[in-house]
Amino acid sequence: MKMKTLVKSIAVMAVAGSMLSQAVQARDLRLAPGVPPAHPAHTPLYTEFLNTLAEESDGRLGGQIMGTEIASLGNMRTAIRSGLVEAGLLLPAYFPADLPNFNLVGDQGLIGTNSLAMNGAVTEYIATCGDCQEEFSELGIVYTSTHTTDVYHLMTNKPVTTVEDLRGMRMRVGGPQWSRWLEYMEGTPVSTPVGETFEALSQGVIEGSIGSSADIISFRLEDAIEYLTYIGLGTFHSTSSHAIGQTVWDSLSPEDRKAVARASTRASALATKRWAYEMPAEADQVARENGIEILEASDELIEETQRFAEEDLIYAAEQAESRYGVSDATAKLERFQNLVEKWNAIVEELGEDPDAIADAINREVWEKVDFTTYGA
Repeated sequence: MKMKTLVKSIAVMAVAGSMLSQAVQARDLRLAPGVPPAHPAHTPLYTEFLNTLAEESDGRLGGQIMGTEIASLGNMRTAIRSGLVEAGLLLPAYFPADLPNFNLVGDQGLIGTNSLAMNGAVTEYIATCGDCQEEFSELGIVYTSTHTTDVYHLMTNKPVTTVEDLRGMRMRVGGPQWSRWLEYMEGTPVSTPVGETFEALSQGVIEGSIGSSADIISFRLEDAIEYLTYIGLGTFHSTSSHAIGQTVWDSLSPEDRKAVARASTRASALATKRWAYEMPAEADQVARENGIEILEASDELIEETQRFAEEDLIYAAEQAESRYGVSDATAKLERFQNLVEKWNAIVEELGEDPDAIADAINREVWEKVDFTTYGA
C-alpha cells in the first residue's frame, strides 16, 4: 500500500509539474518586421531578436514573426496601436507630424558616417529625450533601439558623377534630407515606397534611387539599374527596430522590459552589421557580375554636398520649430552631434564588432534606465 501511495504521489507531482511547466512557458509576442525575409530588417533584425529575447528573459518571452500581409511598414503604427502587432518595425520618417522630435535627429542622415556608431547615438538620444518619449507615449508605443543602414549611394539608369548630371533627374528618396539634397542639386525627388523601386525604375517613373546599395540584393535592382555611383550620403537611422505596444509593455515586469531592450539592441547591432557592412560588399559583387558600371562622385559634387549639409542643419532646426513646434531644436541637434562624436569614438576603440557595440549600448544606456518607469 505504501508503494502504491508513493507511486500515486509521484504521478500527481509529475502532472502538477507538467502543468506548472506549461504555465511558465514563454509568452509569445506577435512580431512584425514589415519586410520580406531576405531583407536585413527581417533577417537578422527579427530572427535574432527572437533568439536573444529568449536568452535575456530566461525563456519567459518568445514570439512569432508575422508576414507583410499582416502588417506593412506603411500601416505599422496602426497595427501596433490596435494590438494586431505587439512589436513591430516602426519608421518615424513615415509619420513626421507624430514624431517630430525623433525626426529632428532621424532626418539628419548626412551626419552619419559610421553605421554602428549611429545605433549608439540614436538609441542614447531617444532613450534620454523627454520630448521624444512623450511623443511615443501619445502613440501608445515604447521605443527600444535603432538599427542603421550603410551610407547611401546613387543607383541610376544613366551615369551620374557631377552636379550637372543630377539636374532634372527624377529619383526615389528615402527621407526628407535626401529630398532636400536632391532639390538643392536641382533634381526632382519622388516618394516611392522602397518595395516599389524596381517597378518605378523599370517603367521610367524614376531614373534612379538614393539609398542603400544593399537594395540591389533586397529588391533585385540589378535588372533595373545600369550605374552605381559611390558618394556617401549618410545613413538612414530613423528607425524604431522593435516598437512595443503600450499594453504589452505595461504587462511586463521591469526585468522583462529590460530583457526586451537588451535583446532589441543586440538584434539591431547584428542587423546593422549585415545591412551596412556585409550586404554592400555583396551588392558590389552582384553589380559587377551584372554589368552595372561603378562610378565615383566628382570632387565638385562632394563639395556641394558638404555645403548643403552645413546649410541644412540650420534649415532643419528652423523647420522643426516653425512647422512642428519642436522646442530648442538647435540645442537638441547640438546634443545629438555630440552623441554621434561620442559613439564614433567608441566604435573606433572597440572596432566594428556588433556584440561589443551592443554591450556598450547596454552599458551606456539601458543599465542607467529605471525600467519600473521607462515607457510606463
